[in-house]
Amino acid sequence: MQVNSFSAAAQVQIHLAERSYPIVIGTQLLGNALTYQHLPRAATALVVSNTTVAPLYAAQLTQALRARYDKVLLVTLPDGEVYKGWPTLQLIFDALLENGCDRKTVLFALGGGVVGDMAGFAAASYMRGVPFVQVPTTLLAQVDSSVGGKTAINHPLGKNMIGAFYQPLLVVCDLDVLATLPPRELSAGLAEVIKYGPIADMAFLEWIEAKLDALLAKDAAALAHAIQRSCEIKAWVVGQDERESGLRAILNFGHTFGHAIESGLGYGQWLHGEGVGCGMVMAAHLSQRLGLVDKPFVERLTALVRRAGLPVKGPVLSVADNAGRYLELMRIDKKSEAGEIRFVVIDGPGRAAVRAAPDALVREVIDACCA
Repeated sequence: MQVNSFSAAAQVQIHLAERSYPIVIGTQLLGNALTYQHLPRAATALVVSNTTVAPLYAAQLTQALRARYDKVLLVTLPDGEVYKGWPTLQLIFDALLENGCDRKTVLFALGGGVVGDMAGFAAASYMRGVPFVQVPTTLLAQVDSSVGGKTAINHPLGKNMIGAFYQPLLVVCDLDVLATLPPRELSAGLAEVIKYGPIADMAFLEWIEAKLDALLAKDAAALAHAIQRSCEIKAWVVGQDERESGLRAILNFGHTFGHAIESGLGYGQWLHGEGVGCGMVMAAHLSQRLGLVDKPFVERLTALVRRAGLPVKGPVLSVADNAGRYLELMRIDKKSEAGEIRFVVIDGPGRAAVRAAPDALVREVIDACCA
C-alpha cells in the first residue's frame, strides 16, 4: 500500500511481498483523514490507547477515522510496562467482543511501545488475525517497536516472551506528537536511535553525536532525519529476515542485558530505552573483552549514551550474587539456545554479530559495569 497524499511527508517502505507497507513520517498526519484513505473499509475501527495518550490525541484520531468507518471505538488501557500482560490484553478482547467486532475490524495502536505491542498481539489473535495500524506517539516506538511486526506481552519470568510476528498495514509517525513527550521518554527513545549506528551505519552514529543537542531539544528537522534513517535501517534488516532467524537479531544490540535489568528490577522501574542504553554499554564492554572492538570505541559509545541522558551503570539485582542473577535472567531470552546465552556484539564498528560468551567473561562485564 502506498500513501501518496503528503508531498512533505517522508516514506519508508517495508518490503515483505504481500505484507509490505509504508511508514509515513511528517507533521499533521495523525488527525488528517487523508492519512488513512488507502486502508481497507470496515464497519468498525477500534482505537487502543492508554490513560496518558488518549486525553491528548484520541479525539483527533477518532475524528479522522470517522470519514472511513461507521463506528469508531476507543479502549483506554492503564499506562506502563507493568500492565503489559494478560489482564490488560483482555480489555482489548472485551471491547472487540462486546461490540460484535468482525474480522474486518481495523485496530489502531495509539501510544508507545506497550500499546503497540499489545494492540498488535490482540490483532494477531482476534479471530485469528484482523488488520491493524501503528500510530506511535513516542520516539522509541517511532524508530523501533512500531516497525517490523513484533507483538508481545510480558511474563513475570521474561520480557516479550509471549507474542507473534504480525505486520501492520501502515505506520504513521507524526512528529507533532513528540512535543508532549517528557524528557525521560525522549532519552529512552534516543537509545534505540543510537543503536543503529554501531550495528549498521557509523556515519549515522557520527551524525547523532553532532546533532544530539538538537535531538534533545526536539528540533523537528533533526528528529525527522533520525526517525527516517532509523526506519530505513530497520526496514532493510526486516526485509531480509522478518522472523529473526538470523540477521534481524542484530537489532537486539543491548537488549539481552537490558531485558535482564527490566525484569530483574520489576517492569516499569527502568524504561525500556534506559535498559537498552545501559545494555549497549555492557555489550560494548563484552565486545571489547572478546577482542572485537578497542577501548576507545567503548568509551565513545559510553559517552554518547551518557550525553543522551541514559544510565551507563547497571543496577545491582542481587546483593548475594549480582552477576549470577543477571545470567539467570538472560538465559530466559529468545536468543538463548539450549540454555546458552547469545549476545549481540559489535564485530567491528558498524557491524554486529550474535555470539556466545563464557559465563566467566560475562561475569567480568557485569561486575565492571554495575553500580
